Amino acid sequence: MELGQANLEVFAATVLELAREDSDLLVVTSDSRGSAKLAPFAKSAAGQIIEVGIAEQNLVGVAAGLAAAGKNVFAVSPACFLTARSLEQIKNDLCYSDRPVTVIGISAGVSYGALGTTHHSLHDYAALRAIHNITVVAPADNFETREAVRAAAKSAKPLYLRFGKKRMPNLPRVEPSFALGKASLIREGNDLSFLACGETVAAAFEAAESLAKEGVQSRVLSLHTVKPLDKPAVIKALTETRRVITVEEHSVHGGLGEACAAFLAEEGIQARFKIIGFPDEHTVTGNQDEIFHHYGMDGPGLAASARKMLSTH
Repeated sequence: MELGQANLEVFAATVLELAREDSDLLVVTSDSRGSAKLAPFAKSAAGQIIEVGIAEQNLVGVAAGLAAAGKNVFAVSPACFLTARSLEQIKNDLCYSDRPVTVIGISAGVSYGALGTTHHSLHDYAALRAIHNITVVAPADNFETREAVRAAAKSAKPLYLRFGKKRMPNLPRVEPSFALGKASLIREGNDLSFLACGETVAAAFEAAESLAKEGVQSRVLSLHTVKPLDKPAVIKALTETRRVITVEEHSVHGGLGEACAAFLAEEGIQARFKIIGFPDEHTVTGNQDEIFHHYGMDGPGLAASARKMLSTH
């Protein structure tokens, strides 16, 4: 697959385009303009960026106040701190107060790699899914990132956008469109379905391409909107392939996999089902690729899980 840019770079370029069209668009950061690739924004739109320093709780409070004054606000900070240290502010100042701020969690999942578990955000889907009045989105590639940022700028409610750090492949699409709350069909297949979000979609596609050489046709869905879940797409995948593997750069507790499993149980739909994510243990230390490989979340690991599922009845 051809590599594009890091999704963060696409975010920064897209939000700058939007800021040039909308003087009310503001970016608030917590000492994150460098890691969020916002240096060009700060240079070209200096009057539309606010730096609060390493004060994530203040970041969300300031963003909420600006939104209350009619501004279109993007609040940017490392995901691990933003969705833990500032969770109360997200809950009360944004969601319960109905302030349409877009919260940008950067360097999410295990993107910080060797910095260790204090810098990993493997809890954010679970925490935010439990809060009323927020949309949770994890784009898979540059296309989804660009469209998600544009959609977020028009959103009338709080929205969380989650980004990693590495360059992402330009994924193919069966349906070349994007809408919040609607899954993107990346690859057709009727033997098994990979339901993934964020940077794990690329690994799922790699696994599907490998399995195709063995005669196994795997469906790949980018469930970029973790909340609200695209329930019709999940039902379609389950009823048509009967074997489903969910993949997420998140704990196996409370994320995409559990959302799909709970929905399946409620609907009474039976299928072979496996959640692949991070187990309830101290996460190993290494770079993102090494950690993915360790937990079987890279292409070869996912292909191996699929073969195991296909070999049992």
